[in-house]
Amino acid sequence: MAQFTTLFSERQPTFHYSLGHGLTFKTSAILSTSSSCSISPPVKTLSVTSKLGEQQPLRRSGNYQPPTWDFCYVESLSNQYSGKRYINRCLVLKEQVKMMLDEEVDLLIQLELIDDLQRLGIAYHFQNKIQSILSGVYKENHLGNTSREKDLYATALEFRLLRQHGFDVSQEVFNCFKNEKGNFKANLCEDIKGMLHLYEASFLLVESESTLEMAREFSSECLKNVLNHEGISEELILLMQHSLELPLHWRVQRLEARWFIDMYEKRANRNPTLLDLAKIDFNLVQATHQDDLQYASRWWQSTCLAENLAFARDRLVENFFWTVGVIFDPQQGYCRRMSTRVNALVTTIDDVYDVYGTLDELELFTAAVERWDLGVIDQLPSYLKLCYFALYNSINEMAYDVMKEQGVQVISYLKNSWTDLCKAYLQEAKWYHSGYVPTLQEYLDNAWISISAPVILVHAYFFVSNPITNEGLECLDRYHNIIRCSAMILRLADDLGTSTQDELQRGDVPKSIQCYMNESGAAEEEAREHIRFLISETWKQMNRERVADSPFSQTFIGMAMNLGRMAQCMYQYGDGHGSSNSHTKDRIRALLLDPVGLSF
Repeated sequence: MAQFTTLFSERQPTFHYSLGHGLTFKTSAILSTSSSCSISPPVKTLSVTSKLGEQQPLRRSGNYQPPTWDFCYVESLSNQYSGKRYINRCLVLKEQVKMMLDEEVDLLIQLELIDDLQRLGIAYHFQNKIQSILSGVYKENHLGNTSREKDLYATALEFRLLRQHGFDVSQEVFNCFKNEKGNFKANLCEDIKGMLHLYEASFLLVESESTLEMAREFSSECLKNVLNHEGISEELILLMQHSLELPLHWRVQRLEARWFIDMYEKRANRNPTLLDLAKIDFNLVQATHQDDLQYASRWWQSTCLAENLAFARDRLVENFFWTVGVIFDPQQGYCRRMSTRVNALVTTIDDVYDVYGTLDELELFTAAVERWDLGVIDQLPSYLKLCYFALYNSINEMAYDVMKEQGVQVISYLKNSWTDLCKAYLQEAKWYHSGYVPTLQEYLDNAWISISAPVILVHAYFFVSNPITNEGLECLDRYHNIIRCSAMILRLADDLGTSTQDELQRGDVPKSIQCYMNESGAAEEEAREHIRFLISETWKQMNRERVADSPFSQTFIGMAMNLGRMAQCMYQYGDGHGSSNSHTKDRIRALLLDPVGLSF
């Protein structure tokens, strides 16, 4: 407890308050240093009297920066590589790659080709063929008693590809690389390529898979030890550094494709057909994403929320970026466009609860969302009326689209997810205003909902599911484990990136890091390491849930997993969403704004 209070009492944070009419002032927050499980909230006056004699609530400000990319910039986007010439060239190259997949008879070369297609971001064109090939590999090598010479690189590559595609491959395939004591043989470290692929394969483990746990520790240590050795190719060094920074299984697929295109182009034995297809396809898909972004930007402009709610983060491009990371497929434009609306509304309403609203206003707004009735709108202050109308109209429109397409009434599911979110926001606001510091468990029980993943994924289910089933609705209504795992990864990754003095000064409740420090007496870095451990453990559960029986499509399951991946991307170097740091800006430029250069 002493460490927790010391963290906050060494320097008194300054709050910036807005009184309206252009008036602001500063005051310091006084935080309790007692040993009880509470922290006194910042000292503040609840209201002041304006020159007009009106009683005005005292408002805090998040001091958020304006958007990096405004409406006019987004409207100006165009892509010179999206014409018929490139579409026709893409079709020719796809046929050539299909022939490669059909004609290759060497198993290892075939697996390497599939791996390259995946990392280059073009495997989605050949999913049926890839699934057929891997099904044959699984039947031949894992359902019988086939005995063959074992190679670590080939075994690890095959294991990873099969597990990625849902095949139940046992961790025991790696037992032949252990010594009589049950440890991995020390001389395996000489096979650097094999070690790299063993490391990547180990991240597809589920709970209680001790061999894969051991494989991760062993390969990680080996790779770190050889990074500075002479005689290793530059390509292999870059691949090792890339993997040790964040494993492939946890990376955003589209960003990985953009990075790997540059890597693959430098490879001595690159296949020019694959490279050309990857470049052209990336630009064609980017053009589709730009169309979706412009559509979403026009909607955002029409809401006038950014103009009228200046206290909230105006992050339309970042909100769209999330959707591309979650589902990039060009045919899923409707999902991206509607999901961007959901993300933008979540961001705005989050700032209402975290920064601007008084507790009385937040309770009124939460009740209004739960009732989902325009009859209650007169009880809300003007700024919340606008916010409520935008939410009400947007979500009802989405429900109407589903009704038109499938004849299913889904507004109750959408409304309930928003009610749960607002109640979770309200709980955090109450904790903040009372100065209460929850236990880590109390915090997480609420925070996996307040991070908004359930809202995002409930809506996503209706955007990509056809037909909608009763079984799917039941799992959705109780927040199936795949949703809970995705939400927990998003929450914990967010906490690692946003547990800063700035966030706490804005009015955020202490995050998981501070709750753990308060409860256990741990130092901050120790607490951060514990949160990283929880992320790793949650990925194990996610890996199990993705192949468990459920009424969800592979598209939806992929979205749930990709939301966790996007979380680790956005918060890898701090708050990449609210602050939009240089890493996020570079990634947005690479993925959405700058096409890949072509030489033909």
